Amino acid sequence: MSENPVPEIPPQNYAQGWADADSRPGPPLVGDEREILTSYLEFHRETLALKCAGLTAAQLSEHTVPPSGLTLHGLLRHLAGVERWWLHLQFAGLDVEMLYYSDDDPEQDFERLDGDPTEALAVWRAQCERSREIVAAAPSLDVTGVHRATGQPVSLRRILVHMLAEYARHNGHADLLRERIDGATGY
Repeated sequence: MSENPVPEIPPQNYAQGWADADSRPGPPLVGDEREILTSYLEFHRETLALKCAGLTAAQLSEHTVPPSGLTLHGLLRHLAGVERWWLHLQFAGLDVEMLYYSDDDPEQDFERLDGDPTEALAVWRAQCERSREIVAAAPSLDVTGVHRATGQPVSLRRILVHMLAEYARHNGHADLLRERIDGATGY
């Protein structure tokens, strides 16, 4: 192990945060497993909200990175469906319909951008709030739901890690989409 001291890094050389990042609580540096997982998930949820903030309905639905069909509106619809699918249906076993999906049109979350993006944002926020309630009510991360594709048990821990991966991947998409819309950048 080297005995070289850690170099001083000027603040301007650190990755720059989003302009409104002060409204977003950062994950703690220390905490138990549930606190770390849920605070990172909240951080990613709020990151998506920030990437969508201050845009018009037309901008939220704009295809800015051809040939990709991704839009911020589509990401909101998709992640609302992800919240419902993983936490409401599979983990909690709630009897609710899927959002933006049918067997005949499985990609409608991304491809059919009918409706108001502001409504999609409200639906996504409502799904997140219900997900928070479900997670808070679980006595442990070891509690299981039923993985629909396999019929096997799936733990809340596994679902939260999956949700983090899903949000991280799509927040990367949101970064590119937002930068193409108005040049805004930051994590």
